[in-house]
Order: sequence, then C-alpha cells, then structure tokens
Amino acid sequence: MTARILAIDTTSEHGSLALAEDGVVVEEMQLHSPDGFGHVLFPELDTLLKRHAWRLADVQCFAAAAGPGSFTGIRVGLAAIKGLAQAMGRPAAAVSNLQALACYGSASMRAVVIDARRGEIYGAVYSQSLERVSPEVVMPPAVWLERLPECSLEFVSADFTCLEAAIASSRFSRSPRTIAPPALAGAVGRIANARLASGAVEQPAGVEANYVRRSDAEIFWKDR
Repeated sequence: MTARILAIDTTSEHGSLALAEDGVVVEEMQLHSPDGFGHVLFPELDTLLKRHAWRLADVQCFAAAAGPGSFTGIRVGLAAIKGLAQAMGRPAAAVSNLQALACYGSASMRAVVIDARRGEIYGAVYSQSLERVSPEVVMPPAVWLERLPECSLEFVSADFTCLEAAIASSRFSRSPRTIAPPALAGAVGRIANARLASGAVEQPAGVEANYVRRSDAEIFWKDR
C-alpha cells in the first residue's frame, strides 16, 4: 500500500508544507508569513492537495514540526495535524525540528543548531540513522560546544550566525558545516514515513509539542 504523508512546519516565519509518498517528497511548498500561519495554512494546504489530486482521505499520516521554535507557530501546526488526523481517523507524528535538520547532514555524527535568541541556541547531536546521541538543550553556544562529545562532528544549521563567534574559538573551528534549507516540511514528511512504517506514530491526542525552552508565561508562573 502506498504511504502518503502530509507534513507541516509553522515553527518560524519561514514555514512550509510537503506531500511525501513512500518516503519521497512529491512537493515541498515554502511559506513566508511573519504575522503567523493561522489565516494562510488551510488555503495553501488546499491548493497543494489539489495540485497533486490528493484528497485528505488519501493521506495515511499527518505530521508536523513540533519545535523548538515559535510557541504560537508550534501550536498552530500541531493543532492542524491533530484536527485533520482525528477527522480522517489517521495517526499523527510530531517531529523535532532538530531531528529534521539532521536529515540534511551527511556525516555519521551531526551536531544540529537553531538560534534560540537571547544569546542561546537549541542544539543536539544526532547519528546518521537520526537517533539522538545527546539531548536536545537550550544554552549559550560556548557552553554547548564545551559539552559536545569527543568525536568528529558535522555541524548542521539553516543559519550559523548564532554559532560563529563561539565555534571560531573552540575545538570545532575546522569541523565541516552544512547549511540546511529553511523549509523543514519535506524532512518532517520523510521522518514521519519511517515512523509509520515501523509503527511508531501516535493517535492524534498523544501528539505533543517539543518546546525545549519553557515559555515566558510558564517561567513567570512557576518561578515567582
């Protein structure tokens, strides 16, 4: 049976949608919406489905980038796939943005990075098989680099600006770097396809966000 995946990434202002079939990306559509995706997501999704003559009923799994990223953006994407999956009676998959970035590396060990702002980065290390080797964390880049394992690493990011100063003065100054595309929906779709094949997808209600950092509201409420 053909496995069709619909994947969404709304975790930053540079979002994307993708359709994947048997692990191959049929199309990845980039979206740019600085004021959020709530008002553009479903019209664009409808356009993409119609372009390839797909119906929602043809989709075997709905997937979304689950963060880290914009708290509001994460919620928009997850709510969309949970609602669609529930309506269609299909499973869902929430994929870490860091794991999705690791898809674009080529080395056996990949250190993936996202700018977390406030002088911090989101980072983790993934293997060639996309298994997490070190935990996903948020911390200052220099501290993260010091804690990385003593092995050969390829660094993967859509934007290395947040890491430039710290990595230049670290033991990884000569390590290879790969610039990933800003659109992650295609990678999310490929990961979701592998999960579907192995039975590692979830019921829609079980899909959760991968914030890594607590929201300001949660920090204020819990730490006051």
